[in-house]
Amino acid sequence: MRKEYDFSSGKRAKDIPHLAKLQADNAGKERITIRLDREVMSWFREKTKGGGNYQTLINEALRSHIAAAQNDGGLDKLLEKALRKVVREEVKKLAA
Repeated sequence: MRKEYDFSSGKRAKDIPHLAKLQADNAGKERITIRLDREVMSWFREKTKGGGNYQTLINEALRSHIAAAQNDGGLDKLLEKALRKVVREEVKKLAA
């Protein structure tokens, strides 16, 4: 690798149509790093095998979850329901 590179004739992404479009498409989005269960990722990847982007599908699933939580009395209520369900399932296992 060279010690120095000359970028004096380089162009900005906004001056290259393809890169400008990518930047515009990603406006309002934030890049993050997140760790998800392997099974969750496998499910989303499987759903997008025919085409599409699993990241977009995950984003849509999260948006749908938020909308459901807002319509169902709030996220706290939705999480409480999920927790109660898990506890009931675990109690059934212990009782069996």
